[in-house]
Amino acid sequence: MDNKRGPNDLEKLLEQRQEEVDMLKKQKEYMQMKCRQAGEAVLKQEARYHALEKEFDKVCEERDNLMRMLGDGVK
Repeated sequence: MDNKRGPNDLEKLLEQRQEEVDMLKKQKEYMQMKCRQAGEAVLKQEARYHALEKEFDKVCEERDNLMRMLGDGVK
């Protein structure tokens, strides 16, 4: 069997693989950063949702109290 690959071919192959590894590492770091950003955004939205939910409950309670005070408190 005639092997036509020389040491230069193996070096090139190793270099290509190292470039692929480096690219994948950069891609992984980028994706981790984006996931962290998305996680932060989700937490902010969750906090906003809970604040709005509390505000809604207060408004409903005020409405109910006002209806009772006016005498039309029948639901």
